[in-house]
Amino acid sequence: MISTSARLLRLVSLLSARPSWTCGELAERMAVTERTVRRDVARLRELGYGIESDPGPWGGYRLGGGTRIPPLILDDEEALAVAVGLREAALSGVLGSDQAALSALLKLRQVLPPRIADRLGEMDAAFVHTSRPDEPQIAPGMLLELATACRRGERTRLSYRDREGKATVRDVDPYRLVHTGRRWYFVARDVTRGEWRTFRADRVGQIRPTGHPVELVDSPDPALLVSRSIASGAYPLYVTIRLPLPMNQALRLIPATVGTHRPEGPDATIVDIGGPDADGLAKYLLSLGTPLRVLSPDDVREALLRRARQLFEDNVNSQLQ
Repeated sequence: MISTSARLLRLVSLLSARPSWTCGELAERMAVTERTVRRDVARLRELGYGIESDPGPWGGYRLGGGTRIPPLILDDEEALAVAVGLREAALSGVLGSDQAALSALLKLRQVLPPRIADRLGEMDAAFVHTSRPDEPQIAPGMLLELATACRRGERTRLSYRDREGKATVRDVDPYRLVHTGRRWYFVARDVTRGEWRTFRADRVGQIRPTGHPVELVDSPDPALLVSRSIASGAYPLYVTIRLPLPMNQALRLIPATVGTHRPEGPDATIVDIGGPDADGLAKYLLSLGTPLRVLSPDDVREALLRRARQLFEDNVNSQLQ
């Protein structure tokens, strides 16, 4: 049997994960009796957690907003500083693709007093996140909405614009947000197609919860799914190369977001890479600075040879001068 303190932390985590739980649902998840759940809720209220409840057979418990932040007590300025720091960490992707900053920010905003939440909203509207020229902007509010959809555990209606600019409305079962260092991707199951999909977060127009709860039983590795989706994007030309490197070293040289890898024995890896044209692919391959062999197509191999000859000639002429 787990300790009382560990059980209380588990209860807080569950209450933070969904808008509402019945007493029976909490008891089942925690493997305790409903009486124990009611007793633990009373203990949390004594500690300062604003847990609200609705009476009746269809009633339930929910973590209320506007209360102080137990057991860590922060004043207004400290809570605002933490929220702003978490938001910037999420936008910059400094913590990688594990959603840690977004998850913490969601929990914090849920219990922020209205006066602080209003100030944070004003700052969200005023601040602009500086990105690279080719990196689209995404509003902090949209990131939080997508993260909330992932935490709710219910079907969501998604307004989305694809790469051709075509607008669609889809029912999806949200799962995770993934940051690649350049963009945010929303991973969800497309209900109509019955398959896992990745959606660029900056192309999401609106999300609306349907109130239909779902339980995901065959969830994929979200980071791997995004990497494969990016690597197999719609490029006009693909090159297949052989690297005399084991798979782990090849992945460090060419990230999974750039190419699709498959081992050829223990000491070699075959990689498929997409690009705009033969010369662009040749330029990228030359920049790798490592031995490789172009397996196909011929025009990429010829473009690589032309660039290598030109580089050789330029350096020879420079030495003779």
